[in-house]
Amino acid sequence: MMLNDVTLREGDQMPGREYTTQQKIEAARMLDDLGLPYIQPAFPATGEKDQTVINDLSGTTDAKIIALARSLERDIDVAVDANADIVETFISVSDRHLEHLLDTSREEMLTMLTEAIEYIIDRGVTPHVTLADAFRTDHSNIREVFETIPDVPLVTLADTVGARTPVTVESYLTSLEDDIDLSRLGVHFHDDLGCATANVLAAYQAGVAKADVSIASLGERAGNSALEEVVAACAVDLNDDLDIETTKLAPTCKQVLTTLEETHNDRKAVLGEKTTEHESGIHTAAMLSDPATLEPYDPAIFGGIRKLIFGKPTGKTAIRKLLERADIQPTEDRVSTFGTLLTEQGPLDQNEALALATQTFEDN
Repeated sequence: MMLNDVTLREGDQMPGREYTTQQKIEAARMLDDLGLPYIQPAFPATGEKDQTVINDLSGTTDAKIIALARSLERDIDVAVDANADIVETFISVSDRHLEHLLDTSREEMLTMLTEAIEYIIDRGVTPHVTLADAFRTDHSNIREVFETIPDVPLVTLADTVGARTPVTVESYLTSLEDDIDLSRLGVHFHDDLGCATANVLAAYQAGVAKADVSIASLGERAGNSALEEVVAACAVDLNDDLDIETTKLAPTCKQVLTTLEETHNDRKAVLGEKTTEHESGIHTAAMLSDPATLEPYDPAIFGGIRKLIFGKPTGKTAIRKLLERADIQPTEDRVSTFGTLLTEQGPLDQNEALALATQTFEDN
């Protein structure tokens, strides 16, 4: 499965956000270093800023730069004139969206879409398509769209309002696979039910070709499938790093967030500092012997740092292991003495605790 990063476009659409041209360009270059095959940083029809972003990035990155466009010639012209590698045109396909957003019939929508794709091709650019509200659209209507646009290499089904869960995603995609080549299929999920990352994993298992992701789930409403979670889950549980530079994952994501002046919770999966921190006496004792006892992965795999904390909760077993690691014989008196010191001077990280042990017992 290939990843398309939408952090910069989706994040910029959040209420109260307005990333600068320079922020988006700098962040996109950081994302490119991760090895992502696609980056969708902008919607050029929104104005000069996004046009400049696409123009500055196109042809200078290993990732293909995707410009988003409605199925309108004026949107497509702006995207093509900005030198996008790919123009991804989007259109609504559910009955509800056709009635309340487009105020048009299904036949008119199909005509609009096919004409937009032909126009993109005529202008010499590769077209991609996103079908909005696809997961609330009847299967037969999705098949009809695919039959109508056979020359589009990637068509993304969007869970536009975040209404689906892994069970329904899997069943929906399975229902399509007899008539649609899933190697042409992408997915785009929102996190309104807290399922966006899990939905991507369900789509991965179904065999889709591409998934849209966003750092720390930045995006409208509850956000999108988290880039760092999708990569970590696939690497750890499915033994597939998705061709991403995994050791750069956490540092790059944090650097992008800093560049965009965004924050993340300190307990955010993969990125949060507290997610690799342990203080419980039982935990620290076990992890001094074998860290995998109580962690799903070595944080270093994704560029993170494991942090063991020692203080009042530290038990005798962990103290003995600390003293042994400092090459100090863990007698009962020393264990008791060091336990008192940790209670008084903690919390300390592992290096600080080892230094204290050495300092305390160096003459003994």
